[in-house]
Amino acid sequence: MNWHEYIHTDSKILAGKPVIKGTRLSVDFVLRLLATGWTAEQILSNYPRLKPETLQACFAFAAECLAEESFFAAPVR
Repeated sequence: MNWHEYIHTDSKILAGKPVIKGTRLSVDFVLRLLATGWTAEQILSNYPRLKPETLQACFAFAAECLAEESFFAAPVR
């Protein structure tokens, strides 16, 4: 999956956050919808400009970002 076909950044859109091309929907917004229990079908129904490939691109983008970073667990309070 070449996520570059679906996701870009522009300093004039959402302060440069990665967004889905042709929308003002950020990648993190879409991922948070999924994290809160929305299904892919619900997202696609509520945001008809999106396609299944768009959701796959969000996952590919997140996977690439996580592969390039080191994360350490913070203590739970």
